[in-house]
Amino acid sequence: MIIPKEFDDIRPWEEEDLPMAYDRLLSNEQFKSVLAYLYPGVPFDVVAKKMRSCKNGHEFQLAFSYDFVKNVLKKGSTGCEMDSQNIDNTKRYTFVSNHRDIVLDSAILDKLLIDAKFTTTCEIAIGDNLLSLPWIKDVVRVNKSFIVERGLPMRQMLMSSKLLSDYMHFAINEKHENIWIAQREGRAKDSNDRTQEALLKMMAMGGNGSIVERLKNLHIVPLAISYEYDPCDFLKAREFQLKRDVEGWKKEPQDDIVSMQTGIIGYKGHVHYQCAKCIDDFLDTIMPDVPKTDIYRIVAEHIDKAIYNGYMLYPGNYVALDILNGSADFAGKFYTPEQKAQFETYIADQLAKIELPSKDEDFLRERMLTMYANPLRNYLSAR
Repeated sequence: MIIPKEFDDIRPWEEEDLPMAYDRLLSNEQFKSVLAYLYPGVPFDVVAKKMRSCKNGHEFQLAFSYDFVKNVLKKGSTGCEMDSQNIDNTKRYTFVSNHRDIVLDSAILDKLLIDAKFTTTCEIAIGDNLLSLPWIKDVVRVNKSFIVERGLPMRQMLMSSKLLSDYMHFAINEKHENIWIAQREGRAKDSNDRTQEALLKMMAMGGNGSIVERLKNLHIVPLAISYEYDPCDFLKAREFQLKRDVEGWKKEPQDDIVSMQTGIIGYKGHVHYQCAKCIDDFLDTIMPDVPKTDIYRIVAEHIDKAIYNGYMLYPGNYVALDILNGSADFAGKFYTPEQKAQFETYIADQLAKIELPSKDEDFLRERMLTMYANPLRNYLSAR
């Protein structure tokens, strides 16, 4: 397949790009140390040979990424599954999901699509703010990621958004790939998941026809991701206090690296992925005379409701909301006294990990409880 040159700077690496990408990676000392950590006792030459035998991104994912994610889940979760009964594994979709973990949200989806007998995984939208090192940029592009440029001046941002949209339409309709993209820029630190209308506007910049027809061309599937425990919850709470107390505070690139490591290694409890129905039929119900600005709001609200209804809720979600409300509304029915005690111990242990010079325990605890309460709040609002 001939891929237009205009996509060269953002697209995943294709078959002809891989030999040089492998050369760069396998000569990089940092990448070599990562391989040594991931494959202790396995000679470097053996790993290198296996990598060079992968002729495309899908083969690389099957050879490396699948087992990596499987091991992460084996060590750090009590189980993980996806309910994909609303979708067809012979078709291609754009999965729009809530965003909890920098690395694992899309990586786990790839594993679950393979388990669901999809013949291809996802091309993954990833912000260039996470690609500070050239070798990381190579790794993600080998692993079927395409790049979302961030922090550009307005005119350049419009051009970049148009290019990104064109590429997404090309990937779905010409390459016949699936796509994963978060419903908003960055993770929802308080787990109050909302689809940004700007995301839908970007998606509708590519393709042909009306706004509704352009969105239909992407075959959007709302995807709800539920982690029983978020290993990065204490890091997110710490970030809230720093933003509150330090004027103009901004994350350092190292902060994202720490979040990546913590999310991968940390305990997640049970993990559930819920695919809603593709929104194509819903889009057909939007009348042609609906104003453009209203279309994006209507579609965003529909995606949000589908995600909220798809949450798997755990005892901790109910405990957190009861504590914040000073009530026991869900006690007995949705959690036991033992489960409440277990969750409160978990929160206390996570709070103890936060290192700040003027640590505001009450504020940090409220922020963490809110992270676990908000999915339940949204679920109840959707019902």
